Amino acid sequence: MHPKYLRIDNFTYALPDDRIAKYPLAERDASKLLVYKEGDITEDVYTNIAGHIPADTLMVFNQTKVVHARLLFRKPTGGVIEVFCLAPSSQYPDIQTAMLSKGHVIWECMVGGAAKWKPDMALQVVNVAPDFELSASIAERKQGSFLLKLEWNNDSLTFADVLHHAGKVPLPPYLNRDADAADEDRYQTLYAKEEGSVAAPTAGLHFTEHVMSALADRNIDTGFVTLHVGAGTFRPVKSDTMVEHDMHAEWIEVSLPMIQKLRNAVDKKIVAVGTTSMRTLESLYWIGNNIFNGNSPDLDGIAVTQWQPYQAGNNCTPAESLQAVADYMETNQLARLITRTQILIAPGYQFKIASGLVTNFHQPQSTLLLLVAALIGDDWRKVYDYAMSHDFRFLSYGDGSLLWGKMI
Repeated sequence: MHPKYLRIDNFTYALPDDRIAKYPLAERDASKLLVYKEGDITEDVYTNIAGHIPADTLMVFNQTKVVHARLLFRKPTGGVIEVFCLAPSSQYPDIQTAMLSKGHVIWECMVGGAAKWKPDMALQVVNVAPDFELSASIAERKQGSFLLKLEWNNDSLTFADVLHHAGKVPLPPYLNRDADAADEDRYQTLYAKEEGSVAAPTAGLHFTEHVMSALADRNIDTGFVTLHVGAGTFRPVKSDTMVEHDMHAEWIEVSLPMIQKLRNAVDKKIVAVGTTSMRTLESLYWIGNNIFNGNSPDLDGIAVTQWQPYQAGNNCTPAESLQAVADYMETNQLARLITRTQILIAPGYQFKIASGLVTNFHQPQSTLLLLVAALIGDDWRKVYDYAMSHDFRFLSYGDGSLLWGKMI
C-alpha cells in the first residue's frame, strides 16, 4: 500500500497522562533503554548503550540547539499575548543568517490570544539586562500562523541574543507546565551547537560524556548533522489518511566532511540518534539520487518533498548518492549543504542510509510513530506494549529505545 492511503487510526495506543515524563531524571544516562532486534526485546539503561552497538558503527547525532522561542508580549492595556517563534520568513537564505540579524527580523509565529491583537497594535517586551525593548507588529496573517515584524532598539544584539534574553524555553505542550531553571540545561543536548530549533532532538538528551567516551572505547565513530526541529513535530495527524496530511518542512545542514564520512561508512552500520537525524540522512539520499540522475537539487526551496521517495525512479545505491552529493558540493564550492526537507517516512518506505535508530517513545497518531513503524514494521506495537507494561517513561523527558531495522 502506498503510504498516502495509510489510516492514522492504525497507529495509535493508549497513553495515560501519568506515563508522560513531566521532568527528566537526575542523571541523563540513567534512563531506561529498550533494545529491539529481530523481534526480540531486551532492557538496559543508557549508560550501557555502547555494549549494544557493534564496533565500526557510525552514530549520527543532530547538533541543533534549542532557542528561547516563547515570547510573552504585553499589550498597552496590560494583557499578555504569547508568541511562539517558528521559523524565519522565506526572505532569509537559512536560519543562521536570520538568527544573526540585527535590529529587526520577519518571523513566522504562532500567536496565543491573537483575537485580542488589533492590526494596528504594537506589542512590547522590556528587557533590563541587557537593556532593550522588543516590539512585535503583524506583517501578514497566514492560515494558522502570522508573519510578525520583530524589532529591537539595541543594535549590538542579534536576534539570537534577543531570544536568549527575552524568551523562554519552549517546552512541548504535552508537558503542561512552565519551564524552570533546570530546563535551561536539561532540554538541550550535551553537544548542541547550531541555534534554530523550537524543540529538542530528544533522543540525544540521554547522552553524557561518559556514554560518548564508552562509544569511542568500542571504536564506534560519531558524526553530526543539523536539522532544526520545528513546532510541526508536535502536530498530530488530523486527517483520516496520510494523503490529506501536509508534512512540515524543516531546515537541514550537513558539512562536506560529514558527507564524506557517511560515504565511507555506508557499507557498514549507521545508526541515527533521533528521528531528526534519520530524516536528515534519508533526505541526503534523495538529494543525491536527484543529482546522480542529472537533476539539480532545489536547495533554495524544499529539496525533498513529502512524497518524493515514493515516486522517484532510477534509484542509485546509497554510496552513489552520497558520492554525488560530495561531488556536487566540491564542484559548486559548498562547504555545507543547507536546504529544507519535507520527507515523510512511513510504512512502505525503504531505508537507504541508516539501519538503526535511537529514539524516545512518541505520541500516538504522530508522524514520528509512523517512522518507527516504517523501520520495524508491525512490531512497533510489541515494542510499545512492552514499554507500557514495564514502566517506561514516555515522550520528550522519558526513556528511549535502540531499534534495529528489519534488514539487520
